[in-house]
Amino acid sequence: MAFVFTLPTPGLNIITEYMMGLIQPGNPISNVCFKVYGYMSMAQAVFFLADFKLGHYMKIPPKSMFLVQLIGTIVAGTTNLAVAWWLLGSIENICHPSLLPANSPWTCPGDRVFFDASVIWGLVGPRRIFGPQGNYGALNWFFLGGAAGPGLVWLLHKAFPGQGWIPLINLPVLLGATATMPPATSLNFVTWIAVGTVFNFFVFRYRKKWWERYNYVLSAALDAGVAFMGVLLYLSLSTENKSVTWWGSGGEHCPLASCPTAKDVRVDGCPHY
Repeated sequence: MAFVFTLPTPGLNIITEYMMGLIQPGNPISNVCFKVYGYMSMAQAVFFLADFKLGHYMKIPPKSMFLVQLIGTIVAGTTNLAVAWWLLGSIENICHPSLLPANSPWTCPGDRVFFDASVIWGLVGPRRIFGPQGNYGALNWFFLGGAAGPGLVWLLHKAFPGQGWIPLINLPVLLGATATMPPATSLNFVTWIAVGTVFNFFVFRYRKKWWERYNYVLSAALDAGVAFMGVLLYLSLSTENKSVTWWGSGGEHCPLASCPTAKDVRVDGCPHY
């Protein structure tokens, strides 16, 4: 599956979980393993291709690019595994939010999403949720709707060729971006949209030469900056049990809300639902 779908790059995340959930229901471990080999390997291949594309724009020789990728993969894989084992053995109650102190950075939101997916698609299984034994079978039609979406955009472009904004609609990108929403906050998407709009719309339109020369270099610099800042923040703050609450990332709630919206929760002066 990873080999066949690498070039068209569809989102195999749910598809692999769905398939293995049908093949082996009630087995979350096999579901996770199938997801790793079917989806994660394809995702890494797509990342490698994106690096090659960036290197092509920056006039880097392909052999040198591949050598750097190979060495980087060995170093990063070994380092990540060693750090993961070290953290699991040295931080008490890691990945257990209910047992950790307030504002602890070791809540592992991405791992919780992975675990929840193994329970939904592996332990419970799609038949009990989206199949004949479940109540959400109608959601399967959205697979067909997602496949037909780009065709509808193409038909609209043919019907209204004078509308230049229609070809800019990229449904795979719009829908695929939602895959990173569970462990992320809205601030992540706001910054992506702001930076992308400035450099790929305004700069591209009004400063084309600057865009051609520096845009992909800027993209690599932003990625490298995130990695360096992650290490710097960990060494300067996390090791000293200190934290910084950034605006827009202080939890998944509305800080301006004064009344609860949950049922059967009564607060003086607030309506009861």
